[in-house]
Amino acid sequence: MMVAMDVEESPPAYKKILSVGLLLLATFVVAKFAYALIIPRSKKRLPPTVKSWPVLGGLVRFLKGPIVMLREEYPKMGSVFTLKLLNKNMTFLIGPEVSAHFFKAPESELSQQEVYQFNVPTFGPGVVFDVDYTVRQEQFRFFTEALRVNNLKSYVDQMVMEAEEYFSKWGDSGEVDLKYELEHLIILTASRCLLGEEVRNQLFEDVSALFHDLDNGMLPISVIFPYLPIPAHRRRDQARKKLAEIFANIINSRRETGKTQNDLLQCFIDSKYKNGRSTTESEVTGLLIAALFAGQHTSSITSTWSGAYLLCNPKYMSAVLDEQQKLIDRHGNKVDYDILSEMEVLYRCIKEALRLHPPLIMLLRSSHNDFSVKTREGIEYDIPKGHIVATSPAFANRLPHIYKDPDTYDPDRYGPGREEDKAAGAFSYISFGGGRHGCLGEPFAYLQIKAIWSHLLRNFELELVSPFPEIDWNAMVVGVKGKVMVRYRRRELALK
Repeated sequence: MMVAMDVEESPPAYKKILSVGLLLLATFVVAKFAYALIIPRSKKRLPPTVKSWPVLGGLVRFLKGPIVMLREEYPKMGSVFTLKLLNKNMTFLIGPEVSAHFFKAPESELSQQEVYQFNVPTFGPGVVFDVDYTVRQEQFRFFTEALRVNNLKSYVDQMVMEAEEYFSKWGDSGEVDLKYELEHLIILTASRCLLGEEVRNQLFEDVSALFHDLDNGMLPISVIFPYLPIPAHRRRDQARKKLAEIFANIINSRRETGKTQNDLLQCFIDSKYKNGRSTTESEVTGLLIAALFAGQHTSSITSTWSGAYLLCNPKYMSAVLDEQQKLIDRHGNKVDYDILSEMEVLYRCIKEALRLHPPLIMLLRSSHNDFSVKTREGIEYDIPKGHIVATSPAFANRLPHIYKDPDTYDPDRYGPGREEDKAAGAFSYISFGGGRHGCLGEPFAYLQIKAIWSHLLRNFELELVSPFPEIDWNAMVVGVKGKVMVRYRRRELALK
């Protein structure tokens, strides 16, 4: 009764509240209108945003598969658009016309460090993404120096030796899972060229098992919560500790005895920073782990796809066999760095498999400054500071305005007169990234895959007996799903 009485006896108060409310609303509308007029036009050119659920944003769609999401949104949104992921905005730049700044911008504007922090528990402290940019650049210089031509030439000899030894254990005929075989051969090759003779000859099984635990500790959840106390992370951390102990013993032994080897390990041991400081045991271990992670998966995946496509395309299989026969006629059975460099047809076949199936489907940066991009249609967008900026080799490598019949395996597209990988400028082909952060191991990877496939082509007839493989989208490094069963028969290309 008291409440009702108050309401009835106080109409002036309600009118006052209503008047104040209307005044506030009018002020808000006028302020918004004035803001729209006063703010510089460039500040309003934000990319379109993908429709998504509140709070979770597009996280669910993204985790289901970024490529599926890109296929759905690119036709509607165009080459620049934003996806809300929890409290973050991820802006995609798709295609060479809009991704040049992504590849060319300095670290102070577009940074790798924040977005790749999940690698720190695996690589270890004091290396790569756990150090500031100037130190990281010096460490990348160590990689560059270790992969100079003189070193690559000696690595090729080791690659060829490993391939010959591995395939000598095959019988005269049989069936094998090509994916399994190539994965094992490449870890053996990497162990010899990168980790050193001590690991390859004495500790291979132990180190291989530890790397397996490290590998399995890199899960999708690790990207968001790299230190989550789950069994896979605990095994990862234990493996990292044991690897550090193994490499510390090898490093100390080499330094004490003065014995050196021709491998990446020795290059890192001998490396010095600009101030004259030598690398520490911890840094050498971390750099080796980073190198193996960067190369092992990508090379085994690409070598498997290369084989699968050749075995399903008689035209290109015939072309690579003709090339091998010509090289044998010219050089005999010898295979070295210079001879591998002559294998242009095989190179284009590998490159095309890599275009269709780049193992790293997403590349990320963190934006420290506002910047603008212009689409090929002439539309300009401003990307705000604080956005995660992304591009996708897996999607961009199949854009139809760059590649004719982009889903078709066609190695000739890189040949003289076509060169579709340069059709729209420097970043038309981005399987190995590009610009400031292009893959340092690209020459090593091509040599390794060519060394393996030149041996197989020269010594075996091969037939794919399982269906053409599918893509394993669930893996952190996207590769081949299931087995790739191949029937082989030993035969030898001979000097004519």
